[in-house]
Amino acid sequence: MLVIPAIDIKSGKCVRLVQGKMDQETVYSTNPVEVAKKWQSLGAELLHLVDLDGAVAGEPKNINAIEAIADAISIPFQVGGGIRDMDSINLYLTIGASRLILGTVACKDPLFVRDACAKHHGQIMVGIDARDGKVAIKGWEELTNKSAAELAKELEDAGVAGIIYTDISRDGMLKGPNIEGTKALAQAVHIPIIASGGVSNIEDIKKLKELESVGVVGVITGKAIYTGSLNLAEAIRVAK
Repeated sequence: MLVIPAIDIKSGKCVRLVQGKMDQETVYSTNPVEVAKKWQSLGAELLHLVDLDGAVAGEPKNINAIEAIADAISIPFQVGGGIRDMDSINLYLTIGASRLILGTVACKDPLFVRDACAKHHGQIMVGIDARDGKVAIKGWEELTNKSAAELAKELEDAGVAGIIYTDISRDGMLKGPNIEGTKALAQAVHIPIIASGGVSNIEDIKKLKELESVGVVGVITGKAIYTGSLNLAEAIRVAK
């Protein structure tokens, strides 16, 4: 199982939000490039980059910061936030992204997801972010009536490389991931699942590793590694 450090970028800075609320941010660094290099030096094999401003605006907004990270690291990275058309996909692929994460557009335009997967096989991920079991879109500001499992099943045969499942209520709270929800989603579809939201310590990594058998292939961690409640190098060792 991969442990994937998250770098959330807002106004060019590395920040963490609480439950995705844009007005509740903590700035951990004004230099996301140095943060990326740090996580790489500790053994990360993949980075998870999020353009928070882009997620709200519906188009890339922190492309300069993301391109600078791409130029500074030698490991793959995946990126999400505001990717809602083919131009944005091509832009990120051009600067070196290995995988693109579609969120809002996956819920609103499943045909676009199929088209993107056909053109970029193995490089399209879908981010399913849920609050109280319902999918949230547009930077988590709009709640839909669709459940996480419903959306996942709709996209199962679209050719997506994997699903990143985030329980919004736990994101940035350090209260532990939604183990049961993650397990249920993994069992509902035949697509690799990456868990996100709530990881607080090494015990959470151990619990998620037990879900490998049902298709959970990775876990994204953010606040825990920034506050020090989770040691990234140790988490990577345990996950392997």
